[in-house]
This record gives sequence, C-alpha cells and structure tokens, in this order.
Amino acid sequence: MNGERLRRTMLFVPGNNPGMIADAHIYGSDAVMFDLEDSVSMGEKDAARMLVYNALKTIDYGKVEIVVRVNPLSTPYGRDDIFAMVAAGCPVIRMPKTECAQDVIDTEKCIEEAEKTAGVEIGTTKILTAVESALGITNAYSIATASSRIIGIALGAEDYCANLKTTRSQEGTELFYARSAIVVAARAAGIDALDTVYSNVNDTEGLIEQTKLIKQLGFDGKSIINPRQIAPINEVFRPTDKDIEKALRIIKAAEEAEKRGSGVVSLDGKMVDKPVVMRAQRVITVARAMNIIGEEV
Repeated sequence: MNGERLRRTMLFVPGNNPGMIADAHIYGSDAVMFDLEDSVSMGEKDAARMLVYNALKTIDYGKVEIVVRVNPLSTPYGRDDIFAMVAAGCPVIRMPKTECAQDVIDTEKCIEEAEKTAGVEIGTTKILTAVESALGITNAYSIATASSRIIGIALGAEDYCANLKTTRSQEGTELFYARSAIVVAARAAGIDALDTVYSNVNDTEGLIEQTKLIKQLGFDGKSIINPRQIAPINEVFRPTDKDIEKALRIIKAAEEAEKRGSGVVSLDGKMVDKPVVMRAQRVITVARAMNIIGEEV
C-alpha cells in the first residue's frame, strides 16, 4: 500500500455514462476510474472525454481517489485525453496496455507538456500503469520504476489471456505467474499492486475466494465493475481484531527494545524478526486508514 491511501477497490465507470459518472463516488469504493478506452466506442470518444472533463470540473467527489483511463498515445485519442484530463485536475492517469518503460516515459512527457499548458504544477498528475500482455509482464519491473509519478501497477487479465492464447478460468491458474510478477515488481518499486476485475458480478462467493487469493499473493486491491463487489472485497482486506491486537503488542515490544538501545525484539519469550515488525506496522497502518482504530492507539 502506497502511504496510507487505501486502494482495495477501484470501480470502473464508463466515460460515456452521465448517471454513473455523477454518482460513482457514493458507493464506498476507495477509488473510481472513469474509462475513456475500452468501454467507449470510437464514435463516442470525443463526447466521453468532454463528459468526464466537465464532471471533474464541477462534481465534488470527496475523499474518493479519482483515476481516468485514457486511450493509448498510439491512437488518435490518447494525447487529447491526457491534455483534457490534466486541465480538469485529474489526480491519476491510468495507462492502458503498457508494454515497456518507454511507454511510461512517453506518457510522462505528454503529461508534463499538458501540465505546462494548463498551468498545473509539474509532477502533480500521477500515473497508474496497466499491464495487459506477455511483453508487459516480462517488463513489469522496468515499467514500475520508469517514472517517479507512478503510484501503482495493475493487471488487465482479458487482453493478457488473449495474448497468451488461453482463456480465463475460475481458479485463475493462467494468471498465477502474471499476478506474482506484478506484486514482486510493485514491492521492488515501492508502489501499489492492483488485481484485475472479477467479471461475474452475481458470484459473490467466487469473488471472495479470488480476493483472498490475491491478498495472500500481496496485492493491495482489485479493480471492480459493480458496486456490489465493494463490501465483500473490503471485508477480506479488513484486519481482524486478533491481527490488530497482536500487531499492537509487537510494535510496543519493538518500541521498548529501541528505548533500551537493544536491537533484539522479544515477545512472550520469543525473538521477533524485523519482517514480523514490519508486517505488524502494516496491519496498524491499514487499520488506521480504515478507521478501525484511531491515530492515538
């Protein structure tokens, strides 16, 4: 997790749907991603861009993180998308179909040009990369470290599976390597890792099982396509009371060891390794961000 910003759920919203754009922030997702790419037909690209631009300029989305997925720079729409979204004050641009570090560098250059044109402070607009091919997975670390603007790297499974010449399965065997590569690259780069969508909105049990899997792999959250998926995912990522209690005890023991000038942390007669302390700190960070415990704890 990057800082204390939770990204358990990122709700996809088609950029050509005025009703969904207006109400997207009320459902409780950590982030909302307005889509100008795959969900918008060629004939509606310009209208969708203007719709999202006006929404960002006029609607107060509160504390929900706003992301816009633009079209690739290789299309006739990508550059116009970036300039419009930067001018509208979009905090995060999501790059689709990122295959190499140069894709990020080209996008960053375009964003910087757009910031200068709009009078926006250079570096304000962040980047979320999405990897959707075998080449992208192969280059995951170089992509994740290609710009200081990058806050996360996401997996796009549909295009990735098509590129692998396979199809998605319920158990996700075909995605295991890609998911692991995304998480390892994200952790090495110090950014967030976001999993792909679970497309069957009526299968809550399957969604929960998949979320448990990606949490175990180390993901920070998941892209979603329906507000009904928010609560089950958030619950999976919620630290248990037992986890929080244990984490607090570990952190207290670490603080006491530091006061004594000792590099050895022990709890209940057992030595506690540094990775265990780090994991405990992460549990408390998440618990505070979810308002389960207060800052004073």
